[in-house]
Amino acid sequence: MFSQRIRSVMRKKSVLTATPETTVSTAAKLMAKKNVGAVMVVDNEKLIGIFTERDAVFRVMARGRDAQATRLAEVMTTEPRTVDPDKSFGYALLIMQENGFRHVPVIENGKPVGIVSARNALDPEMEEFVSEAKRRESIR
Repeated sequence: MFSQRIRSVMRKKSVLTATPETTVSTAAKLMAKKNVGAVMVVDNEKLIGIFTERDAVFRVMARGRDAQATRLAEVMTTEPRTVDPDKSFGYALLIMQENGFRHVPVIENGKPVGIVSARNALDPEMEEFVSEAKRRESIR
């Protein structure tokens, strides 16, 4: 699984995009409807940010912001790390593990085409991957 190309693993049907002017409340409702943990923020077909469940908790709720008045542009993660759909899924998982996030937008020809998340790896092979990554880390 980890050597598979991201193109074959990413969630295409669940790709959710919104404009920077979208309110947090609207984005959260869309995320709940699609059962996803992130929305890619797009302006003129270009990815400019990502808004995740954690952003909702830490940047909106914990700070007492009004979800119906706060726009994604105010609380999104700007310039998120991205991956090419022809990279390996293992590469994407390492990026997530090393940087402490769970979603990576997939960009092809400058446009968002999908998203991969740690959730994609929830199967028995994940334990093997984590063990191997830790083993390699201890060798360094």
